[in-house]
Amino acid sequence: LKDRIIFLGTPVDDQVANVIIAQLLFLQNADPKKDIHLYINSPGGSVTAGLAIYDTMQFMTCDVNTYCIGQAASMGAVLLCGGTKGKRFALPNANIMIHQVLGGAQGQASDVEIRVNYMLSLKSRLNDIISFHTGQERDQVEKDCDRDNYMSAEEAKKYGLVDEVVKSQKEVADSKSETSKP
Repeated sequence: LKDRIIFLGTPVDDQVANVIIAQLLFLQNADPKKDIHLYINSPGGSVTAGLAIYDTMQFMTCDVNTYCIGQAASMGAVLLCGGTKGKRFALPNANIMIHQVLGGAQGQASDVEIRVNYMLSLKSRLNDIISFHTGQERDQVEKDCDRDNYMSAEEAKKYGLVDEVVKSQKEVADSKSETSKP
């Protein structure tokens, strides 16, 4: 944490989310003007836990740089694209995957219907988030998320999930200095 680095290297669950949220808040409190760096190598996981991290990232006063190393799939991709615009990066061999919400339901028909409606509202919310951060039309995001949609780092850049594909920290620094020029 000393270098303001947070690493998400597991599936997202409530416990992982609570740790990452605590780290984000701690770092913001320590210096509200200094960037935080969130490195992601995650297959995704719980939507509600991931949205708690996402909401905290949006709540922050400092910029949150996101980096995909390895993979950012499902909720990992949402967190990746939710970083500060201009400060979202992927390494050259990273893989990014977006898709619709997964889940299941059993029980009485009315309970299944409640669960399905909840899943559809989560799907809609995630499509809105991806559309907002990528600049893609919402209908296009919905189509693109209908099935597992794997992208290379370059494809993710074209789609708008990341801003740059970088090989070194020097490239990240160069990229940031270019975005700060008028």
